[in-house]
Parts: sequence; C-alpha cells; structure tokens
Amino acid sequence: MIKIVITGGPCAGKTTGMTWIHNHLNRMGYTVLFVPETATELISGGVAPWTCGTNLDYQKCQLRLQKEKEEIFEMAAKTMNKDKLIIVCDRGFMDNKAYMSDEEFAEASAYIGMNPIELRDSYDAVFHLVTAAKGAEEHYTKANNAARYETIEEACALDDRLIAAWTGHRHLRIIDNSTDFEEKLKKLINEIILFLGEPDPVELERKYLIEYPDLKELEANPLCRKVEIEQTYLLAPEGEEYRVRRRGENGHYTYFETVKSVENGVKRIQIERRLDKADYLDLMKEADPARHTIKKTRYFLAYEKQYFEIDIYPFWDHQAIVEIELSDENQEVIFPPQLKVIREVTDEAEYRNSYLALNL
Repeated sequence: MIKIVITGGPCAGKTTGMTWIHNHLNRMGYTVLFVPETATELISGGVAPWTCGTNLDYQKCQLRLQKEKEEIFEMAAKTMNKDKLIIVCDRGFMDNKAYMSDEEFAEASAYIGMNPIELRDSYDAVFHLVTAAKGAEEHYTKANNAARYETIEEACALDDRLIAAWTGHRHLRIIDNSTDFEEKLKKLINEIILFLGEPDPVELERKYLIEYPDLKELEANPLCRKVEIEQTYLLAPEGEEYRVRRRGENGHYTYFETVKSVENGVKRIQIERRLDKADYLDLMKEADPARHTIKKTRYFLAYEKQYFEIDIYPFWDHQAIVEIELSDENQEVIFPPQLKVIREVTDEAEYRNSYLALNL
C-alpha cells in the first residue's frame, strides 16, 4: 500500500491536481483513494483556530481527525485486494506544523500517541504545489475555498513554512509556477509516476563532492533539516544491493529496507519499503560482516524548488557529499551559494556508501 501527500500553499492547484491524479492513475490501472483535506472540513463546519479555546486546542482536534481518517482509509484499502492501490492525502500531518511552534507540534503529536518523526515519515512521498501567490499572482484568489483567508503576502509566507515543515522527508518534490498551470499539473503527474516506478522503479540522481559546509549556517536555515542516519548493508546476490536504514532525530526513528540494482552508472532500479523496529532488528542479523555500518548526518535543504541531501561523515572534516534526485537526465542543477562544489562524483565508486562501508 502506497500513501502520498499532495500539499502546497493557498491557491496552488491542489483541487484540480487531485482530478488529474485520479484520471491519470486510473488509466494506469491504479485504485486511487482520496483522503479529503481535514482543515477545510473542520473550518467549514465551524471548528477553527479562532473558535476553539486556543490554536493548540484546534490543532489537536485536526491531528486526531486526520489520524482517524487515514487509519480508516488504510483499513478499507486492506480489504480491497488490489495490486495497484494508492492513498492520496489532501494535506498531511506536517501541514499543521506550519501553524505551530516546534514545542506545540511535539505536544500535539504526543496527544495522538505519536512523535513528529513518525508523523512525517508515515507517508511514502510528498508533493508540494507552490502557491499562485509566488509567480502567478494574477491567478491568486480566495473565492474557490471558504476556508482560505490569506493575503498574497501571507500566502507566500505560509508556502515557505509548509516547505520547511516537510523538509526532512526522504522524498519531497516541489512543483513551482515557472510554467503555465497545465504544465504545472503535468509536472506533478510526471513526478508521481516517476516515484511510483512506472514502468520501472528507476532512481536518477547526481552526486557531488563539496567543501565541508558551514553547519551552523545550514542549521539556521528554516528550509534545512538535520537527520541522523545509520545504514547497514546486508548479504545480497551479486549485482544487487540490500541495505537497511535507521533515520531520525532526538531519539525518534523510522526504519527502511532498500533493494538496488545499478544500470549505466546513473539510473538505479530501486525498491524501498518501510519497516517496523522488530523487522529492522531481524534484518540486522543478516548484516554483511565485511562492511561497516555507515553513520552520517544528513541535511535536507530546499533551494530554488530543488531538494538537496548533504551528507556529513564523521571521518571527513574537509569535504562532504551532496546528492539530488532528478526527474530528467538533462535537468539543470542550481546549487545554493553556501555549497562549494569541487566536482561531480556520480560515477566514482569510492564516494558511494557501499564502497565506504568496505574501506573504513
């Protein structure tokens, strides 16, 4: 079962985007289940931040209803016996974080028995549509959503906060207004299809060696998020790569298994699934004794509608690695000014984690 989020700033095109998603994925043989936007339901029904006792009171209500709705959709999905089924959430848990402090969001998360890391990583992918208030101001309107109240300036600020809230997710894609609206929605569909691995689950990424970055500058950036990762390689057949990952922060972790095979140096056939802690610990018993566990700090950085992954290793103090996943082999990469690129190392084996695990 795959669960994704369609999020974005006010008047970004989500409603029309949902129709496009339904039509395109249906034609590809998917059963598509849509979880409607919880905030719109509550606010339209009179439950809002300005009607509840406090904003935190309201956010607890919204998180609880969001959780219950998603659980019901997942329960229903399990009864459908469909090979190709996807749950599409109109906004997700982390959207609430854009309206709260970190401390308030942690409290609201605990109220529903979860933590912020579990909430963020409960989705397989997140697709953010940029508000029309950024780059398509003439199309920004409050007329088509009774729950929308933001001015253009407020919509831009909220868009930034939403991207910041989701930064740290392993698969976040940002779709901007650099094209007309129809092309924007085509890009959304293409990004979803690429994520789903249709016709094959291909990963297209570029990797660069950079000078050791200023970590304080990164951590001060609201569009940057630090995540601790432990990556362990498992025994695997020749030509394939099995690995498990523990990722998280502040003592809260999520777990994943990845199976990879490489084609032509850049394209990688990749299948990933979430694990619970017990399954992760069982798979750790199959760790390749010839390889060390790789421990690294990853900084996720959103810049110019791109999503960079900056890996800091404890055994390097003068250099680091930055990766970016692309939707097109010819896509131009625009680097943040604080990243000083030495050279591309996509095809250099000595900068791959699998090589480092063998040669530490």
